Amino acid sequence: MLFIIPSHMGLKVLIRGGGEMASGIAHRLHQCHMDVLITEIEHPTAVRRTVAFAEAVYQGYQTVEGVKAVSVSNAEEARAQWAGRNIPLLVDSDAWIREKIMPAVVVDAIMAKKNTGTTISDAPLVIGVGPGFVAGVNVHAVVESNRGYHLGRVIWNGEAETDTGIPSSVTGFTNARVFRVPCAGRFTALRNIGDSVNAGDTIAEVKEVPIKAGIHGLVRGMLKDGIEVPQGIKAGDIDPRGEREYCYAISDKSRAIAGGVLEAILHAFENLKVPAA
Repeated sequence: MLFIIPSHMGLKVLIRGGGEMASGIAHRLHQCHMDVLITEIEHPTAVRRTVAFAEAVYQGYQTVEGVKAVSVSNAEEARAQWAGRNIPLLVDSDAWIREKIMPAVVVDAIMAKKNTGTTISDAPLVIGVGPGFVAGVNVHAVVESNRGYHLGRVIWNGEAETDTGIPSSVTGFTNARVFRVPCAGRFTALRNIGDSVNAGDTIAEVKEVPIKAGIHGLVRGMLKDGIEVPQGIKAGDIDPRGEREYCYAISDKSRAIAGGVLEAILHAFENLKVPAA
């Protein structure tokens, strides 16, 4: 029996960002046998750390649903991790590693609600996730990140919906389920991801200023203990559904966005001019 190996196997994809959404994308593309490399900042502030490959920056590696990301220092180490069927992750805030590995695809999944430097010339195919990108201007395609009817939709002409600033509803809770940093300083986590909390419980603090839970539920996300944080950023979230499994699983939103990125790559693949590494 003859098997035809899909030509996209081994396609090099650089993903900017290692947070929850970026990690869902990386997981999906890795499972489709693409060579994925993640770039991150020196001190990531992902809150859903159990499903964020960014954790590899702090502990050397991170495994999400059976897929392992390993911290690397250069292109040679990245290629070695590809050979071992792992995802290499490099601290490289400006993604200069692309000049060494020559990716066919660059995906900006930093989720900053703005473009932090990605350009349409960064790779043969450049995809931006969420607001801040305009298809045909600074990227080739945009993937919608706003929950709703168009979540995960691939946009080839135009841009994503404007960020509302309101967290998506979970059993009717929006802002109440998210907690934020009250002031700049060192973040101290007093609870762990997966812990059950009640409304009013102190779950973290910054400079001895308490951060309290707004609702009853399970801690689904929490900033890493001991990192320096600016005022106002998201410190974590509470899931009112009470399903502990959800604290350790890629979210439905992340999977939908990942599906959109995969669609964009496969749609463009026939005409994609893959650079020589």
